[in-house]
Amino acid sequence: MDPTILIVDDEKHTREGLRLSLEDDFDVYVASNSAEAMEILRHDNVQLMLTDLRLGGESGMDLIQSALALPQPPICVMMTAYGSVDTAVEAMKQGAYDFVTKPLNLDEVEILIKRALKNRATEKENVELKRQVERKYTIDGILGQAENMKPVFEIIEQVAPTRATVLIDGESGTGKELVARAIHNLSGRPKAKLVTVHCAALSPNVLESELFGHEKGAFTGAQDKRIGRFELADGGTLFLDEIGEIDANIQVKLLRALGEQTIERVGGSKPIHVDVRVVTATNKDLAALVKEGKFREDLYWRLHVVRIHLPPLRERKPDIPVLADAFLRELAELNNKPYKPLSEEALQALLAYNWPGNVRELRAAIEHGIVMCNSARVGLKNLPPTVTGGSFISFNSTSSTTAPAEVPLIDLNLETMERRLIDEALVRSGDNRTEAAELLGLSRRTLQRKLKEMNRVKRIRRSE
Repeated sequence: MDPTILIVDDEKHTREGLRLSLEDDFDVYVASNSAEAMEILRHDNVQLMLTDLRLGGESGMDLIQSALALPQPPICVMMTAYGSVDTAVEAMKQGAYDFVTKPLNLDEVEILIKRALKNRATEKENVELKRQVERKYTIDGILGQAENMKPVFEIIEQVAPTRATVLIDGESGTGKELVARAIHNLSGRPKAKLVTVHCAALSPNVLESELFGHEKGAFTGAQDKRIGRFELADGGTLFLDEIGEIDANIQVKLLRALGEQTIERVGGSKPIHVDVRVVTATNKDLAALVKEGKFREDLYWRLHVVRIHLPPLRERKPDIPVLADAFLRELAELNNKPYKPLSEEALQALLAYNWPGNVRELRAAIEHGIVMCNSARVGLKNLPPTVTGGSFISFNSTSSTTAPAEVPLIDLNLETMERRLIDEALVRSGDNRTEAAELLGLSRRTLQRKLKEMNRVKRIRRSE
């Protein structure tokens, strides 16, 4: 099908001459004024408009502005017998692709039209290619171009518009909450709430009240009625992080809520209907917990309608440069610092490290680099020692290849080692104490106690 062009000129012999010259290669429309031109542009798919600067008492500049404001604007080329640099510059400012002067050289006009149409086609191809690449490698703010991230994006897009429950699993710090947010935002109900509950951070009694709410007087201290997270998420999405940590009693209530779409507040007996899409996440092997009798099998299958597995960062190394650059831009702005790229040495260090704390640890490492950088690039010396193999003691973990630093034995004592291990765990977890406790093999409560004790010792020493 030939491209469609529109010739606008108030001189009949000019527009008819152009039509005769161009109609062998193009589908040509003609108009003598702006009103006729806009009527054609609104009802026909015109790829290029060639208009005179002066249309009787009308301005071709005004016509160009009106044409470019259409949903599918044509390429605009100006014709003028009053050719000058000023006219050309003004035409280009108004959005014209180019301009030609009268008397017209028909061969030059034809070459210009073909070049303009070819450039437009190339632009469209580039836009489509970029859209496909972005669709392929990003979704709702989640970056990834590693092969093993493609299935993640595909499942998110396919499952988001449905009501199916989704179980997201993967190591700590892989971005499970980002995936839950993407599912919600693409669900068709993004204006409704996304309500998040971190199950491991709450005791069973508190978690039950958080999820289902409680009636006034339900227990000691329940002085007022409380609306639970299920009710708050009504019409939206409820994200339950660390679902493997919930106890047996809450598992039973959660199973009922999922099966019947009803809940009862603690201390209440009235069923409350809720329209909630549930997304859960865990860094544990729920199937193994089922075999051990620690997690209900029927609840497991309720949650496991669709599973999304997030690979650890060490298995998606091609994503490290992309993520690092995104964090450099985001965190530089948050810290009131100018954007500075990574040095080649620093990038190689990031690629060589095995990231036991995954994307969360990478983000913390990049922020450390931004804050500590005083040169044109974020260099190796600006990265935290956990990444570069510096002065922190390395965990004896199969997921880390960072060698333990040489620390003189005379400087070591139990308190020093414990302090260093806790510091490293906090760095790797992005200062998330629940994650740090897990890395250390401690309960969150124990870690909190140790931090308080260490802070108390510091205060005593400073006062001495």
